[in-house]
Amino acid sequence: MSNQVKNKIIKSMIGVVKSDKMDKTIVVSVEYKYLHPLYKKYVKKTKKFKAHDENNECKEGDTVMIESSRPISKEKCWKLVKIISKAK
Repeated sequence: MSNQVKNKIIKSMIGVVKSDKMDKTIVVSVEYKYLHPLYKKYVKKTKKFKAHDENNECKEGDTVMIESSRPISKEKCWKLVKIISKAK
């Protein structure tokens, strides 16, 4: 096992900041679209993730990119990569 290198799978997502009220933590809402198996229509589904924001630089409404990381707390295992666009 010492000769083998473990490949890490790093996932990244783009979403909108829904809450920045916690210290160094943001809640990011990511929207998915999937095809309904019976009705063959596209349905929107939203999932919220808690991400680590070291400098408290994100505000509510910003579009951000997050990526997976080691577990930082009980529910927080994502970290902020960059802010794509600021809120108006």
